[in-house]
Amino acid sequence: MFRKTEPTHQLSMYSGVYQHLTKTSNSIYKDKNLWHNIFYKEIVSRIDETLFAPLFSETSGAPNAPIRVLVGMMILKEGEGCSDQKLFENARFNLLFRKALGLVNMDDSVPTESTYYLFRKNIGEYFKKTGIDLLEACFQQITKGQIIDYQVSGQSLRMDSKLIGSNIAFYSRYELVHKSLVLFYKSTPKEHFKLLSDEKLARLDSYVKEKSADTVYRSTKEQVKEKLGELGTLIYSIIQSITAFQSTDYGTLKQVFKEQYDVEEDAGIQLKANKEISAKSIQSPHDPECDYRRKNDEDTKGYSHNIAETCDENNPMNIITDVQTAPASKADNEFTKPATTNSQKLLQDKITNIHTDGAYHSEDNQTFTREEGINFYLTGFQGAVPRYELTKDDHTIRCIDTKENVEVEVVTTPKGKYRIKTGKGYRYFTDKEIEKQVLRKEIAQIPREIANKRNNVEASIYQLAYPLRKDKTKYRGFFKNKIWAILRCTWINCVRIAKYIMGIAKNEAEKVNNTLLSVLLTFLIENLFNFKAFRLRSND
Repeated sequence: MFRKTEPTHQLSMYSGVYQHLTKTSNSIYKDKNLWHNIFYKEIVSRIDETLFAPLFSETSGAPNAPIRVLVGMMILKEGEGCSDQKLFENARFNLLFRKALGLVNMDDSVPTESTYYLFRKNIGEYFKKTGIDLLEACFQQITKGQIIDYQVSGQSLRMDSKLIGSNIAFYSRYELVHKSLVLFYKSTPKEHFKLLSDEKLARLDSYVKEKSADTVYRSTKEQVKEKLGELGTLIYSIIQSITAFQSTDYGTLKQVFKEQYDVEEDAGIQLKANKEISAKSIQSPHDPECDYRRKNDEDTKGYSHNIAETCDENNPMNIITDVQTAPASKADNEFTKPATTNSQKLLQDKITNIHTDGAYHSEDNQTFTREEGINFYLTGFQGAVPRYELTKDDHTIRCIDTKENVEVEVVTTPKGKYRIKTGKGYRYFTDKEIEKQVLRKEIAQIPREIANKRNNVEASIYQLAYPLRKDKTKYRGFFKNKIWAILRCTWINCVRIAKYIMGIAKNEAEKVNNTLLSVLLTFLIENLFNFKAFRLRSND
């Protein structure tokens, strides 16, 4: 049963932490400029618990544990990069950690491990059922309040993305198909295989006992291909015979078969050619939602995380306004529109400038930003600089061969294209290619101070992935990686606010010290003159 809790706790006369600390410890514990009090003020106390009401029954069941504490623990876990064991140890025995969660009495209880895991599970199941990410909604609600309170301007945004690999092994095709079959077999009640013949059951049993990596190592290319064909025939028989049973592993096995094989009437089960396998195909049965992508000559199987943040020069600090997660095959330019739309919902100002690198360029993004009245600043343009430089003035097309530094005659074809003669024949151009060249020139002419505004977003990307080892995620599955990025960015925003508040406190302290020093020096100088005057009079 859902029950909303109050953001402030009633201090106990006997179990309050204050009564058990020394004066020095109390001053640290109460200091509003230290991280634990800032985290509670800027994160925990801002959480709107009613967002999570759909996870609970309105009439039955025990009252929920304080949702502020549960969400706060999730953020602290990813912020500190600690294990679940360390998280609960800190929540129970670390006074500053408890203060950050709003647990100010010694007898304030921490949600149990089972409650914490059930809460996370329910958030995931609600997302699968409705497509609504409650933690993302919570992040937006918290961030909007921070933007308003600290008057963060959102006229300018910058974006960047990060590919983070899934914690899975790189499998060959045989290993992928074999492990998908074995995983399904081990997770499925054996009565579902009763329709298979004894021969196929025996073959299935031999595959389950086999180590696929050893098979690939010992076999030739032709032998592996033959074994893949046998595996495909067996999997097809299993899929055809087991129709009433549904599970995640069964769905993965069906998808792997569909991606790797063709069913032909005459030829039977045929292995697809490598070039027919999509980058969006399943890369591992242990994380079927991750994709494959090759970027900067590196192969990645995992997820892409996109960050958008404010970048106005006069801001007290810049805040992350949107974080998105998608399988690795998603192009960066597909993030631009949703990131801008989501950010605009949180910001008080209209977005007028967006700063990104060249990977975010697309015709759709150019159209979108133009229609929204947004200046779309790119720091580069993908692809090599073309040899033939095209310009269009008053319907006149000019072409310069930059290699030979000569102008080439341009001829308009009946189909509306443009043609030039080269040493090897003819080269054709379209209006879109000319527009791209115009855009490339405009990008090159962007003032350096504007182009450099995008660079600092890389610091946010660094902070996002800082706790990871070798850019490998700790989680498997799309949703787990999505909420990890959201929680991590919530923490990054809190750290930025903390630095800003600590900076103000430091400046105020320096002003006070300088004032005291000035008064002291004035006092000493005045008294020094008085002392000298007194001595002179005494000598007289």
